[in-house]
Amino acid sequence: MLFSFLRYLQPTSYFSLKKFSGESIYPVFKDLPIFIKEQLLPDSNFISVSAREYDLSWQAIQKGYIGTVETYKSFNKLPLEDEYHFISKYFNRAWVVYVLLIRILSFRNPFKELRAFLNSRKVCRSTYLKSPLEYQEWNNFKSLLVQEVPKVSVIIPTLNRYLYLKDVLEDLEKQDYKNFEVLVMDQSEPFQPDFYKQFDLELQVSYQKEKALWLARNTAIKQAKGDCLLFFDDDSRVDAQWISNHLKCLDYFKADLSSGVSISKVGAKVPANYCFFRVSDQLDTGNVLIKKRVFEAIGLFDRQFEKQRMGDGEYGLRAYVNGFLNISNPYAKRLHLKVGSGGLREMGSWDAFRTKKWFAPRPIPSVLYLYRRYFGNQAARRALWKTVPLSIMPYQFKSNKPMLVLGALLSILLLPVVLFQVFKSWHLASKKIKQGPLIEKLE
Repeated sequence: MLFSFLRYLQPTSYFSLKKFSGESIYPVFKDLPIFIKEQLLPDSNFISVSAREYDLSWQAIQKGYIGTVETYKSFNKLPLEDEYHFISKYFNRAWVVYVLLIRILSFRNPFKELRAFLNSRKVCRSTYLKSPLEYQEWNNFKSLLVQEVPKVSVIIPTLNRYLYLKDVLEDLEKQDYKNFEVLVMDQSEPFQPDFYKQFDLELQVSYQKEKALWLARNTAIKQAKGDCLLFFDDDSRVDAQWISNHLKCLDYFKADLSSGVSISKVGAKVPANYCFFRVSDQLDTGNVLIKKRVFEAIGLFDRQFEKQRMGDGEYGLRAYVNGFLNISNPYAKRLHLKVGSGGLREMGSWDAFRTKKWFAPRPIPSVLYLYRRYFGNQAARRALWKTVPLSIMPYQFKSNKPMLVLGALLSILLLPVVLFQVFKSWHLASKKIKQGPLIEKLE
């Protein structure tokens, strides 16, 4: 990793992995264009020259650099003080303390660790998200791809949500881009074929008896006629420029995937790290446009995630390591209603880390399958240390810091139960790993 302490705080980040080409995501600082360098802030408080350059490379990616300059293939070992300085600069102080404790409990020299930690206590937190890189040509960019009007296939799995699906299809009727088909994979009981007669769309509806989300999407991919596949959820709302903004993004950045952003209520702000263009480190099949050639190259969705979680995250990671460019697109927004019934809530696990029953696996086994398959067992354990204690509290408190701290304390009191949950998940994930990926090729 660019800074080795990221292995504690971001153990399963896309960007912690190199691509199959051997390249990392991080650009060699000296090769960056001058206008990009001018928007980065050098930090002379790092001890080593390498740390100063790595910090600027980190800034470039976090602030939205998207380019083709050479990237680092290996990283130099950095002084301990630089490692603590870096995480103090970009992460909450509580996480710095967390790293210190992990390091000491791992039998590192406590005196060296404490000295480096104390030297970082006056480091100021970076405000890099307030000054992202700007792509000023975007507003006036006339997309040749949009003018060529390629066929787009909008894929929507649905389960017992006709009330919300009506709004979804009405939003699609209003799109300013017209050359698209809609493939609905309906798993509802009872199935209502007459419901679809009211819409003025090129609509292909298939009834799927089995309640299986990834089977539904894979089936639709094989049926799709489009050169680009746009994945959508049945409880979402979008504006009239949704499709055209996705296509424009692919063209502007010569990208392979355009990952739109989501908000959960009208008037809500888009999170700061999704407010600007950047290389995406996530994929959400509720709002992403993917060129069909990506599926032809790396296959369909892995059905090891059926009725569980993170199938879309795995696909984004698979695309990343295979060298496909995925752009986080702030202009392709959707309102995700996250309604309380239907969909994944009825067919499996909606929350990846929070269990409904005392002795259910925590996290959902597919999560550990993903972590262990791509990042290895050690990184998976680090991810468990970081996420499981905070998942004790219910989902509605996930942004409430005092409640998260309370959850971490409760995890100590509930340690026997939590350990049982984690070991159960690890065991079930091992079965998935032994079986291997269930990835079908797109012929």
